[in-house]
This record gives sequence, structure tokens and C-alpha cells, in this order.
Amino acid sequence: MKTAKEILEKKAFIKAEIDKKFSNSNELWGNAETKLSSIMEKYHDLPKGVHMHTDNFIFPSAAIYLTLKEVTSQGIAYEIVENAAIDHSMETGRKLAKMMGVPGMKSLFIKIWNPLTKKMFGADSGFKNVFYQNEKGEYKMDVVACPYNKYFTELGCPELTKIFCANDDRCYGNLPGIEFKRSGTLGTGADRCDFYLRKL
Repeated sequence: MKTAKEILEKKAFIKAEIDKKFSNSNELWGNAETKLSSIMEKYHDLPKGVHMHTDNFIFPSAAIYLTLKEVTSQGIAYEIVENAAIDHSMETGRKLAKMMGVPGMKSLFIKIWNPLTKKMFGADSGFKNVFYQNEKGEYKMDVVACPYNKYFTELGCPELTKIFCANDDRCYGNLPGIEFKRSGTLGTGADRCDFYLRKL
């Protein structure tokens, strides 16, 4: 299992946002590392699949956000985490968009969602899903329970969930030749996160 320091080394894009706002950003980053270590110790016995999401995404985001809230307003703390997420996920979206230009990639992209979801976003990773029978060239699924919503809420920052919900739109919402539709998310108060992708 990675240490808090090793995990935060992968979050330099968030540190860059903190650097813009605070002259003592290195001190704050150290405080976030301490907080992350404490959170990880509290939840050390989670299943491996859940740890993949908590340790890489949920816990570091919460630790950074909660640390920032101790020295600034909730609005500024949220803005820093959100701005970093926007830039990072939109870059992922741009890379995926380029990949869609490879012959056959659009069809493959749709096909991999079923095994990908069950491996990385299924029950072993702390999600509860509703799977549907899909037509060729489409993928439809609902998430009705999510570790992001669960653990952000337990850590006292449920508002961070909707940042990660919005990351899906930024990653998949502008892919050439692919339609991505969603009507609601758990993070914004809906009873499920619905996913619908279709090759155009």
C-alpha cells in the first residue's frame, strides 16, 4: 500500500492550484499529508477494490480540502479542488478524443465498458449497479451506491462527490462520434448515476 506522501506526489496538479492562492502552500501540503495518513489508518481494512478508489482519489481529495478549510473559506477550498479536477479531467477528455480517431476505436470504446465497469466500478470496488441489456453500439448502466458518495459523506465533505460526478461529463461528454447522456447523479441528489453511451 502506498504512503500518504507517495499518493500526494501524484496530486501535483492540485498543489499547483494551492500555490496560486497561498504563500505557505508547502506547509499546507504537509498538513494535508498528515491528515491523509490519519484517514488511511482509520480505513486501512477496506477491501482492495475499494482502496483503489479511496486511496487514489477520495481520501487525498478529502484530506486536501479539509486542510484548506482550516485556513480559508469553504468556497475557496472547494474552488481549488474543483479547478484542479476540471483541468485534469478535461485533459483526459482531450486524450480520449484523439484516440477516437483511430479506426475501430469508437466501437471498442463502447465494448470495453461492460468488463471495465464490472472490474473497476462493480461490487468488489464498493459500487452497486443496475446493468441493462444493451444493443450493439451502446452501453447503459446505473450506479445506485457509490464509494465516493459514501466516504466523502463519512469524512464530512459530501459536496466533493459532485466534482467527481462532473468529471465523467468532462471526460466523456465531448468525444467525437460518441454520445454520452446522463440525467442525474448521487452527488447532486438523484437516486442514481445513470450512464448511457452510444456510438453515433
